[in-house]
Amino acid sequence: MSLANGRHTLAIPGPSVMPDRVLQAMHRPAPNIYTGALVELAATLVPDLKTVAQTRHDVAMYIGNGHAAWEAALANVLAPGDEVLVPATGNFSHGWAGMAERMGIGTRLIDFGKRQALDPARVAEALDADKERRIKAVLCVQTDTATSVKSDVAALSAAMKATGHPALLMVDCIACLGCDEMRMDDWGVDVMVAGCQKGLMTPPGMAFVFFNPRAAERRAAMAQVSSYWDWVPRANPEQFYQYWCGTAPTHHLYGLREALDMIVHEEGIEAVWARHQALAGAVWAAFEAWEKDGPLELNVRDRAIRSTAVTSLRIGAPTGTELRTWLTEAAGVTLGIGLGMATEEDPKSDGFFRVGHMGHLNTHMLMGTLGAIQAGLDALGIAHGAGGLEAAAKACAAGS
Repeated sequence: MSLANGRHTLAIPGPSVMPDRVLQAMHRPAPNIYTGALVELAATLVPDLKTVAQTRHDVAMYIGNGHAAWEAALANVLAPGDEVLVPATGNFSHGWAGMAERMGIGTRLIDFGKRQALDPARVAEALDADKERRIKAVLCVQTDTATSVKSDVAALSAAMKATGHPALLMVDCIACLGCDEMRMDDWGVDVMVAGCQKGLMTPPGMAFVFFNPRAAERRAAMAQVSSYWDWVPRANPEQFYQYWCGTAPTHHLYGLREALDMIVHEEGIEAVWARHQALAGAVWAAFEAWEKDGPLELNVRDRAIRSTAVTSLRIGAPTGTELRTWLTEAAGVTLGIGLGMATEEDPKSDGFFRVGHMGHLNTHMLMGTLGAIQAGLDALGIAHGAGGLEAAAKACAAGS
């Protein structure tokens, strides 16, 4: 007998839970990719994607994951021999920097560790010291999915502008677009990248690069950009196939259309942000109660720099993996692994786990996951403070 039988809950930080409506919209025969309804539908995606990003400028769509968006963004504005500055707050900051290096782009790293947001003042100091203006862009990850650290993009942009340095601000919102607040134009972001599988509630397979006129001007000055990554024809296609540099991701478009209907036209992006903030507060309340006794500890101590999309936890090796395994096998809940948190004492990150709370999520879904986690703590005899579920319930009630 297993209490895991029934509908499984995926509480990892992406892919997120896919709404039934999105899956049903995708469940159809292959469409005509030359004329007709699909061509008309694709054009409607662009203004709604811009609403989610809070930009009036351009967006290029790609068949690919977040790493594809990374490479596409770099390829359009940076050439081998250019340099970038990377304020790192976790695994994905290092990943984007590593990709730049493999493309022949020099990388200057400021490592803020795995528990702190970036410091805009230190980024400004590095730009001030760059008298020869060799740094062409700053690569910032708004929410690092591994650490759950959220950095203040608006403050970073203001600090950069105060220096007078011409570097572009490029922001990775893969973990958090449609979850954490993002105001691309108001915050002065030049390039922003995202994927479809997290806050946008669509199965993995599409990536997006948003860019403003400053970035477009940099692209126009590039000596060469590969035909596949070039965002110019994708953002302003003369023919439908140019959106994708070939065959469209047909069924993803139907799914994304349904997801954007839910986000933009039914709930509204401001309400989506508020819902994520309220539900994240419930997660934090539960773990803040549980961590008062025993080994459990929120990775990010300051609520102001916690993402509303994902929460990373420390519990000590091998307890993190043991808890995740119990939840999957005995409770029907899958949590995220401890990604990029390895140490010499814990080379497999067995002392960490993550809870995704992004996208298609409501109170009863979240409370079910938190209840299963408490059951796992009890079943495995892991010491923890009392009142976690009560605190989460009160947070949900206050946020309703």
